[in-house]
Amino acid sequence: MDLFEVIAKRKSVRKYQTTPVAKETVERIIDAARRAPSGNNVQPVEYVVVTNPEMRKKLAETCDYGRFIAEAPVCIVVFSKDTKYYLEDGSAAVENILLAATALGLGTCWVAGDKKYYSRTIGNLLDVPHNYKLIALVSLGYAEGEATGKIKRDVNEVLHWERF
Repeated sequence: MDLFEVIAKRKSVRKYQTTPVAKETVERIIDAARRAPSGNNVQPVEYVVVTNPEMRKKLAETCDYGRFIAEAPVCIVVFSKDTKYYLEDGSAAVENILLAATALGLGTCWVAGDKKYYSRTIGNLLDVPHNYKLIALVSLGYAEGEATGKIKRDVNEVLHWERF
């Protein structure tokens, strides 16, 4: 699948099969994430991979829009050191996770982190040092059924040449 096909195919998945995801596959996805651009090449982003069902359940209960995390076989929790461009760096890494997973036939859903009231609670659950910020929780697994999503706006609705 070429890059543009992967981008077009990526959708948020909220229902997962119970099939486990191989450790090597998760490592390949994290390898793609770590290759994301980083302001001044600081590389502040860290990844906590959670496969333990009890911990995934705790994470799901803590989030206001992530109950499905409990059912996904994997949750990748993305943190960044509190640097000048932590949110940009972390978001670029998350996008690489989403695209790499799609290319490998897996489904994902990005659950917000940084500005959520529960961000420190998630960090505490995972023993993350206080100088790290939660960027996102990403559920990961094989989709149960076909992923659905809203139709994206047409390129002609969002593209502006020279001026807005």
